[in-house]
Amino acid sequence: MVSLERDGFGRISVEMMPAQVKPPISKDLLDQVDIRVGTILSVENVSGSDKLVALSVNFGDHQRTIVAGLKKERADPREIVGRQTLFVVNLEPRKMRGVVSEGMLFDLGYADGITPVLAMPERPVPDGTRAG
Repeated sequence: MVSLERDGFGRISVEMMPAQVKPPISKDLLDQVDIRVGTILSVENVSGSDKLVALSVNFGDHQRTIVAGLKKERADPREIVGRQTLFVVNLEPRKMRGVVSEGMLFDLGYADGITPVLAMPERPVPDGTRAG
């Protein structure tokens, strides 16, 4: 649950009640998820969609297309070009509005009803660096 409040200076603060922690999983299961850093090279609209964009992402030794629902989350989704962020890279490819997505943007907040933000390394690292 999310609530918005204004402080004495008119600034808005967001308070959130965290969701319950999901059931435990084994380390072996977690090790199956491949999360890597990639640099977003371009952001293009997906034809016929009011929320999807196609990200071209550099993972160091290759590039991939990742489809993400950013149009309604950002005034200008192209503002993230050049940023490093985390992606799940070992999901099965999935066709979305005619574009094949080869992974998933790993962002923060969507599941909690908060406008999502990118999960980013604190300083630049080589593209393709693994999380975990």
